[in-house]
Amino acid sequence: MTITHDAPRVDAPAQVETLTMAAAVNRALADEMAADDSVVVFGEDVGALGGVFRVTDGLLARFGEQRCFDTPLAESGIVGTAVGMAMNGIRPVVEMQFDAFAYPAFEQIVSHVAKMGNRTRGALRLPMVIRIPYGGGIGGVEHHCDSSEAYYAHTPGLTVVSPATPQDAYSLLRAAIRHPDPVVFLEPKKLYWSKGEVDPAREARIGEAVVAREGSDVTLIAYGTMVPVALAAAEAAEAEGRSVQVVDVRTLTPLDDATLTDAVRRTGRAVVVAEAPGYASVASELAARISERCFEWLEAPVRRVTGFDVPYAPPKLEHYLLPDVDRVLDAIDTLYPDETDAAR
Repeated sequence: MTITHDAPRVDAPAQVETLTMAAAVNRALADEMAADDSVVVFGEDVGALGGVFRVTDGLLARFGEQRCFDTPLAESGIVGTAVGMAMNGIRPVVEMQFDAFAYPAFEQIVSHVAKMGNRTRGALRLPMVIRIPYGGGIGGVEHHCDSSEAYYAHTPGLTVVSPATPQDAYSLLRAAIRHPDPVVFLEPKKLYWSKGEVDPAREARIGEAVVAREGSDVTLIAYGTMVPVALAAAEAAEAEGRSVQVVDVRTLTPLDDATLTDAVRRTGRAVVVAEAPGYASVASELAARISERCFEWLEAPVRRVTGFDVPYAPPKLEHYLLPDVDRVLDAIDTLYPDETDAAR
């Protein structure tokens, strides 16, 4: 059984289709641009080429170069321009071509995007979205496969979202574009070609996690590319006689503490699964918050399964770096020390 807080959207056509995540993002951009003339899309190669991953394909032809256009190769300039637009009634959606390509814009993001609302005591809000294809699993080289979510989640003033399904990519992106404050929208590029049903009439709310799979023995907590890994691990654990619940965090900040703590309290055991390196990470924060809020309910320490604390591996070695089902199952086994000792 899947628990969801989603509700019908009344202003979108209710035509359910099977789409890839990339196509779902494209549909969300097109639907918001059609619904709101103030929405503009720009970045490197997003116009005529349709983006490196073809996520913006067709937007230039449909909406014209005033609303979908290419920029110079200057990420700081892209985000700085978006700040000025957002201050003047436009809703910009900018694309950072790859995760690590966003670092030249980091000063703009943390010094201005995140702080403008507080700096002006709310007089100037920045309704803008920074789309970042992130994470590994595509055989990319260094600077093309970073999991940089901790940088943004650590920065007060930013909302950080990472969908794991085509439906959530569509619904959460539309919600992000309508959000009154800046959103960093992290799109797991490994999942761009994953497929699923997308109902344009279904809404997803920023700041709400969902239970992707019910279970009673262990709770796996994941986001982005690791949600399918957690679901696969849950299936494998079921064959071994363990009932595993999976929670998809969806929004990294603000975090849905209520859903997470309720889920862990029901099972008494938790494993956090994330692709990024484990040190000083989102996974660290999730584990800490669960330990603080669920201490009396925990039957074992909270475990983490993460990427290793090393620079991203070359393409032929990345499978050693990324968490997989076996590593998650090993972590689950450590939550049952008596059984492990008996097996020895």
